[in-house]
Amino acid sequence: KLFFTDYGNAAKVERCDMDGMNRTWIVDSKIEQPTALALDLINKYVYWLDIYLESVEVVDYQGRRRQTITKGRQIRHLCGLAVFENYLYTISSDNLSILRINRYNGTDVQALARLENAKEIRVYQKRTQAAVRSHACEVDPYGMPGGCSHICLLSSSYKARTCRCRTGFILGSDGRSCK
Repeated sequence: KLFFTDYGNAAKVERCDMDGMNRTWIVDSKIEQPTALALDLINKYVYWLDIYLESVEVVDYQGRRRQTITKGRQIRHLCGLAVFENYLYTISSDNLSILRINRYNGTDVQALARLENAKEIRVYQKRTQAAVRSHACEVDPYGMPGGCSHICLLSSSYKARTCRCRTGFILGSDGRSCK
């Protein structure tokens, strides 16, 4: 799945398949300006920053079990969001520091380090990497991902795929080759 935020005419948190199909709103109320998103892949939770409502919130992948992690003026100065173990990590543009927020007790906030200039944060650690299984976009014997001549996108499951073409090409009637 692909998760993303939008705060155009109607602010929301959405998800869809990797090929863009099955687009679903998972949060569309009491949300104004979601600017950062982080996923807990193990427990299947979506965290986001709303800088207008000055809150960090969480829901499960279906948009249920919504909770506020923390609220306050300091939120409007945050950018980027990552989750690892019991903590959320973000960057304060106010004092250029990395902040660690306990995701179960939003009042436990610690500044960890100062940075020159950062707008995003990611945690790279072996435990954050999902196990890779055989999937529909694996390279075939001819070197084509999922049998697609240009682009292979996973669809509704790891066993299904959709072929797409680069700009200037159209998908052939076989659903795999680009002309």
